[in-house]
Amino acid sequence: MILIVIKMPVRPDRIDEFRTHADEYARAVNAEKGSLFFEWSRSVEDPNTFVCIEGFQDSAAGASHVATPHAKAAFDWMSDLVAEQPQIIYIDAPEVSGFGPMGEVEPRG
Repeated sequence: MILIVIKMPVRPDRIDEFRTHADEYARAVNAEKGSLFFEWSRSVEDPNTFVCIEGFQDSAAGASHVATPHAKAAFDWMSDLVAEQPQIIYIDAPEVSGFGPMGEVEPRG
């Protein structure tokens, strides 16, 4: 599995525009073959920063994703909306296939 986490600082006056594009982009990425998950969250530390977490089956699926028309379009509109260069963590973990249960927390009742 490829696991990617991106912190994306967005220009405060472009937040609404970013959210519209980000929602459309997430739907497109989640529909890709080889995409395990793709989600945006707003940072609790900075309301102008969005955090993306994405997972792909393997590096081939990740490479295929970057070549899609919607990814290329996203890299373009993101450049107009970011306040500074996004920061990324990229982990290739072939032994992992996705999320698993968290041992420390279970629902009560």
